[in-house]
Amino acid sequence: MSALTQSPAWQALAEHQRKIAQTHMRDMFERDPQRFEKFSLECCGILLDYSKNRINDETVGLLLGLARQAELPNWIEMMFRGDKINTTENRAVLHTALRNLSGQPVYVDGADVMPAVQRALEHMGKFTEQVRSGAWRGYTGKPITDVVNIGIGGSDLGPAMVTQALRPYCKKLRAHFVSNIDGAHLAETLQQLSPETTLFIVASKTFTTQETLTNARSARDWFLGAAKDPEH
Repeated sequence: MSALTQSPAWQALAEHQRKIAQTHMRDMFERDPQRFEKFSLECCGILLDYSKNRINDETVGLLLGLARQAELPNWIEMMFRGDKINTTENRAVLHTALRNLSGQPVYVDGADVMPAVQRALEHMGKFTEQVRSGAWRGYTGKPITDVVNIGIGGSDLGPAMVTQALRPYCKKLRAHFVSNIDGAHLAETLQQLSPETTLFIVASKTFTTQETLTNARSARDWFLGAAKDPEH
């Protein structure tokens, strides 16, 4: 067991769970008519409703106590500050820098990373707009109709979730996701596509993930089988 699961805050939460495990959700709503208002949040048109979970005010207090015991506020501050809290790779966790719209600098090893982040985001914005508008075309001059994302784990699930959520706003492009090392997954996806109108995205944080690299090489072979010239 980890130090966290052996801690007093964790044990208190576990004991609390055992006490309310048999409580019926209907009874919780009957006892507290304001339950939905108390256990829900709304921001930017997105509703988070956690009132249908077996929790109460005591649960929330115990969860906050566990967060304090784990020094979560301090870790959050270090993440936003650009400290190297990814101990397995000895690197900063810069999700926050990618979403930083405040104009404030984010320093890593004494250097502000925000100018590089901003340049990358601007480049992505221009490129994706060119693809959507049809200005960026395949090797024979035809507009892109299909985009294949090759990745695994977060490099697959994250883009797939966003694509599904935003599907009503994209009428022209079809998105496909390949994550399985089994060649049948990629083969079945490519069977319905044309090399002339397909764009591949190889998604990887380190570009050392073997499953992703294997699928990427297979996709490259499929493309060059039709395009012939590697310059394409």
